[in-house]
Amino acid sequence: MTLFQNFGITTDLAIILVIDLTIAIILLTLMRHLQGWTAKVDSRVELAERDNFAFGISTAGAIAGLGIVLTGAISGEAATSYAAEAIGMSAYGLFGLILIKLGRYLHDKIALNEFNKGEQILKGNISVAIVDASAAIATAIIIRSVLIWAEDLTVDTFIAIFSAFAISQLMLVLLTRFREYRYAKRNQDSSMQQALVQGHTAVAIRHSGYMLAMALSFNAASHFIIYNPQAYIANLLGWLVFSVIMLVALTVLIKIVKKLVLANINLAQEVEQQHNIGIATVELAISIAVALILTSLMY
Repeated sequence: MTLFQNFGITTDLAIILVIDLTIAIILLTLMRHLQGWTAKVDSRVELAERDNFAFGISTAGAIAGLGIVLTGAISGEAATSYAAEAIGMSAYGLFGLILIKLGRYLHDKIALNEFNKGEQILKGNISVAIVDASAAIATAIIIRSVLIWAEDLTVDTFIAIFSAFAISQLMLVLLTRFREYRYAKRNQDSSMQQALVQGHTAVAIRHSGYMLAMALSFNAASHFIIYNPQAYIANLLGWLVFSVIMLVALTVLIKIVKKLVLANINLAQEVEQQHNIGIATVELAISIAVALILTSLMY
């Protein structure tokens, strides 16, 4: 114990860390199996026998998303007792898992409403799986920021978390509709969602970049909105207004940076017509880089 104490780790803290880690491992395992139960298939068969890469990508997004959410649950101060720590970690973890599943459901039914995502993934559609995994991770980034923003373990806390979550899902839908409008305008009114169904991986990668960037910019709101557990309307409006401002600012900045970094390259032609995955990946990197820089300036 002397070695641990030299690093400031007491016996109580070590036990709490073990409790958190144990619960996290259980929840991550549960998420993997939930993927199969939700799709009404055996996840082991899909991953190891059918070698369904799309199912693997979708599952990876769900597990990574839950891991991100759990960091928000762990990053608070240690509870007053081992039981309280276990209850708090389990409650936040399960609530985060439920919100990730709910977010994916809403994204499927509202944002990607032109096809059945589950069917496409079981068919091995990697483009749809990439967007699905990115949506899960984006939702998780948002949930994590809200978990850190909110305090205590009360009904008011969960209401505040759910309010911010609802706003984030609205922003993801608005972002998707805007990207669909831009795609249709450049491609004779063609549907971006149908492009995903047809396996357009480059479009999927680029769209994923926008979703992840939006989630990262959403995180900045937690540093400006003062948490008031019973100010339900104020919390909701605060997240809504700040999210719209950040989404507009992010969209403009990404467009400017892409014009500069990828100068003399016809992005629409390369990505949408020639399926250039390389350039689409650069666009994804630019989107995430701009979001990280923008949010870091506001801390």
